[in-house]
This record gives sequence, C-alpha cells and structure tokens, in this order.
Amino acid sequence: MRRRDVVAGLGGMAASCLPWTQTGYAQRSDPRRKARVGILNFFDEKYLRVIEFTESLRALGYVEGQNLSIIHRWADGQLHRLPPLAAELVASDVEVMIALGPATWAAKQATNVIPIVTTFSGDPLGMGLVSNLARPGGNLTGFSYMSADLAGKRLELIHQFAPDRSTVAALYNPGEPSTKSELEQTDAGAHGIGVRLKRLAVTRPDELDHLFAQAADDKAGGVIVFTHGFAEFYRRHIIEAATRNRMPTMYGWRDFVTEGGLMSYGPDVQSLVRTAASYVDRILKGEKPGDLPMQQPSRLQFVINLRTAKALGLDVPAMLIARADEVIE
Repeated sequence: MRRRDVVAGLGGMAASCLPWTQTGYAQRSDPRRKARVGILNFFDEKYLRVIEFTESLRALGYVEGQNLSIIHRWADGQLHRLPPLAAELVASDVEVMIALGPATWAAKQATNVIPIVTTFSGDPLGMGLVSNLARPGGNLTGFSYMSADLAGKRLELIHQFAPDRSTVAALYNPGEPSTKSELEQTDAGAHGIGVRLKRLAVTRPDELDHLFAQAADDKAGGVIVFTHGFAEFYRRHIIEAATRNRMPTMYGWRDFVTEGGLMSYGPDVQSLVRTAASYVDRILKGEKPGDLPMQQPSRLQFVINLRTAKALGLDVPAMLIARADEVIE
C-alpha cells in the first residue's frame, strides 16, 4: 500500500599531466571515438546499481561497444582493494570515473584531475571530498544520500517504536569513511532525546548474530543500521540476524525493507544512481564537474514492512503507520 507517490527530488538533473578539460572533451568532437567511462565499485561484478547506471547511460544514447567503453573494477566488499583498483582506472585513461558508495574516497585519493561522479556518498562535506555542495570545484561532484544528516531522524523514528526503552543500538563498520560523522550525529540525537546509544562495531558478517544478541540483552528498543558499504554488501545477513534476534531495526534505504527488514528512512537511491548518468553525460559533453552541484534528495521515504512486524511479533504504533510514505502489508 503506497501512502503517497514518492519521488526523489533531485533538483536539476596518478592522473594525466594535462588539465582534465583538455584530455577528453576536445576529442569528443570525433563521433567515431568511444567515450571511456570507469566504474569503481565497492560491491561485486553484478551489483544492481551498476546495472541501473549502465542502463541509464544507454537511455542517454551511450551503447557499449559502439560509442561507449566501460572499464569496470569491483572490490567484492573489501575496502583495502579500492585504492589499487582506483589506480588501475586512472592508468586506463578513463575520461570520467563513476564511484559507488565507499569507492568515492578511493577515487578522490587516486586523482585530482579525472572527473569523478559519486552515485551516492554519505557525507561529502564531512569527509572533506568537497568544500561546497552548490559549487564543489575540483574534479568531484555527484549525489549524497545524507546518511549523517538523517541520523537524528532515524533515531527518533526507531525510538518511537519502543519509547519505554532507554537504549537504542547503532550497527556500523568503523573502517568506513562515512562512519565517523554519522556516529557523531547519532550520538547527538541520542543525547537530545535522552537515550543511551549502544555502539555495535562490526567488521565481519559472522559477528552479526552476537551483536544483535547483545542489543537484545541490553534491552535496546531497536537497532539503527548505518547503511554504508558493509551493510549494503551483507544486507541479507543483517536482515536475517535482526529477525532471529527479534530486534526492531531501522535501515537507510527502502531495498532493505522490501527484502524483509522492518523499516527504513532515506532517499530513493535508485533515482540517485540513474540521475548520476546524466552528470556523466554532461561532463562528457564538456561541462566541468566542479560547476555541477553536489545534489541531495529533497524528498525522503519512510517505509514500514508490516509483514515483518507480524513475523517478529511486534505491534507497529499507529502514529508510525500514519507517518509512513509506504506500508508493505
């Protein structure tokens, strides 16, 4: 049951020694030359967001093997693999690099020359990737899913699920670049509503059951999952661990809820990825990445899965159902 049509408002739609404005765009006037687009992917070879991105390029007229050459490197969920993979893309003489999630920091470390479009980044300002969202300057632009900015709201929503509980837990990978700022904002939110934040640091999927059990033993009212690379890569493991431990859990993206998670609050990431293709197109046609605003979603989705709540034996407060943009029954 869709409470209202939710559309993500996105506003408008060692490297080469030469300045990037001289390396590809003069040559783009030759229609026989293929655009060379690099994809730096934290996830696996068949990651859905990569497929969505390439489909969006095709819709814009870029056909691989005809006028497009894609150089794809993926890290299979291993952060330490990203820097050398980014270096490979730089050495491959790509004209634009698309970076997915945690790959953004590695792409930026690898080059300050080749244009980079991030499809979804948690906190580009807090991570120091850009100094200004409206006019980022430099070689990086793209889309932020505002993980840190939304931390307090997610905490508020999960606390309403069990307002009598004085503890809420946060599950995160401490090694990911976006973790620090999101944890700070979640801590501030917990202080603001007078609850204790229990930190659940995770680096391996085999730790998940133990950590969710810890949250249950501490009588946490729920768990907020920082929806960064680890959570996206091990999505199924996290959902299953939450279910086994009968723990109300808040995620950052709708995908987690449609696959069995309890609830989520955040942007339509699919729209962010698809719109990123338009930025790649604009850069290939000559626009500078530093002139393209780092966009944030203006509309957000609050999604609840009542089937999951029933399976967990949980009653969802009527006030939360009333606030939801989408209720899965």
